[in-house]
Amino acid sequence: MNNTGKLLCGVAGVGYLGQHHARIYSELDSTELVGVYDNNVERAEEIAGKYKCRVFKSLKELGEACTAVSVVVPTDRHTEVAMPLLEQNCDLLIEKPITTSVEDAEAIVKAAKERDLIVQVGHIEHFNPVMGFMETHVKEPRFITADRLAPFNPRGTEVGVVLDLMIHDIGVVLKLANSQVERVEAVGVNVLSKSEDIANARIVFANKCVANLNVSRVSLKKLREIRVFQPGAYMSLDFMNQKGHLIRVKGLTDIVPEEVPIEKQEPLKIELASFADCVINKKNPKVDALLGMRALEIALEITRQINNP
Repeated sequence: MNNTGKLLCGVAGVGYLGQHHARIYSELDSTELVGVYDNNVERAEEIAGKYKCRVFKSLKELGEACTAVSVVVPTDRHTEVAMPLLEQNCDLLIEKPITTSVEDAEAIVKAAKERDLIVQVGHIEHFNPVMGFMETHVKEPRFITADRLAPFNPRGTEVGVVLDLMIHDIGVVLKLANSQVERVEAVGVNVLSKSEDIANARIVFANKCVANLNVSRVSLKKLREIRVFQPGAYMSLDFMNQKGHLIRVKGLTDIVPEEVPIEKQEPLKIELASFADCVINKKNPKVDALLGMRALEIALEITRQINNP
């Protein structure tokens, strides 16, 4: 904390997404953007100039100056960046997925626990107003379908589409189903990259809820939609446009559609404000490292089935 009571924040990795972490830390009332670190010094200087903060020459310098840090480097570098920052007693927001292996995730969880530090994982849809609506209205989900499509972008292809995009919906359905996973069935296809670019997964939970997830990063359009069916009600919601409808069954035959009253907000801003609040007040994050690790475990099992049909 600085002398005005603001949380001292930094960003490791200021590429496409990291720049927005920097922007939001510079805007929030509860945070002060101290500085940024990136392997690309010119990029770091550009973002630092834009948001009037320091450029750090090393992770060590970043960790020494900051209380909380966003780790927004490519997924395969999460562990090598997160561990030194934890050793410097920094609370972390690590972009999703937490790591590329369960072993690395366990090491991060262990290091954070030993130092009583917070690790939040950047499953941003949990902070989308659409998710807030579902958390209130989804009571007994029996069938969930989610579709997440995106045009091809070389950014993110250090991992397959399951760890790149489907991980969002895995985290969402784990929260909504609120039950242990009994089994997973998956298929996937490589189209433009060395790993799967299109995938489908069917997740069966112990409470008999079933989730069917479709994802593609070689689509001609963007789409992020989810449908949830439960006794007496059905909802169809759009994460991207933050809108949708809820259909209730009243009486024996009356089907009553309702527009969902969602106030549009920037999910990343909500997420970082929540992270700052958790650090300042020592609260457990909505998406902590354990939930991030559960989502990773399912994602890796889906990837294993795709690679070993």
